[in-house]
Amino acid sequence: MSNMYQWADYYDLTQRGVVGDVEFYLEQAKLAGGKVLDLACGTGRISIPMAQAGIDVTGIDLSRDMLARAQVKAEEQGVTSGLKLLQGDMRAFDLQESFSLIMIPFRSFLHLLHVQEQMKALTCIRKHLAPGGKFIMNVFVPKIHHFYEENEKMSLRGTYPLPSGEEVAMWDYTRYDHFQQLSEVTRIYERTDAQGVVTERVKGRFTLRYIFPAELHHLLRLNGLKVTQRYGSFAKAPFDANSSELILVTEAL
Repeated sequence: MSNMYQWADYYDLTQRGVVGDVEFYLEQAKLAGGKVLDLACGTGRISIPMAQAGIDVTGIDLSRDMLARAQVKAEEQGVTSGLKLLQGDMRAFDLQESFSLIMIPFRSFLHLLHVQEQMKALTCIRKHLAPGGKFIMNVFVPKIHHFYEENEKMSLRGTYPLPSGEEVAMWDYTRYDHFQQLSEVTRIYERTDAQGVVTERVKGRFTLRYIFPAELHHLLRLNGLKVTQRYGSFAKAPFDANSSELILVTEAL
């Protein structure tokens, strides 16, 4: 079974982030006033608007397919400077430069499946922060009732029309391992023509390690980072028991 990120075009069509995230990260980049490092940049959903705004941004991603798609999008959108795309691993990178803002948007920190991997990534991040720089990330908040509702069930995540009259449906089958805090997802993209006939069906798999807010706070502090702001939405709503998203702004201790 393939890695889901091989299907960059389908990913781009279906993964549109969390409401308000592009605007939030763009605002934070402007406030930082320097170079930006976008870890797990994917197809450039946030990096490209930053470059268009005149910000010097470097994007790193493990997937060559995602980076190739990002490069094509950047060229199509007229980005000729200010954007550097690199194939790399957030657990082990050394760019020999520092950044005013380092970010891991769209919950990508959750792809680190062991505490040791999380520690390695945060060590690299701390090393690359410029004096007074910020590290910002967002993750979903684990909810026990969601685990119960979704475990070992196939769920339709959405349908997405194409200009050709075709449609792409995205399905997820999720299995949880609560001892290791793992969410194992089998994702299916199903493409149908205007008559409803399935013309393509591709299957991929990915695993996330969900993390609880208190656990994440401790992990950051262990790696020399202190939380300076915490939000429950990209509209900067306070984080509370009803929040489904956790957005953390941190600085070096």
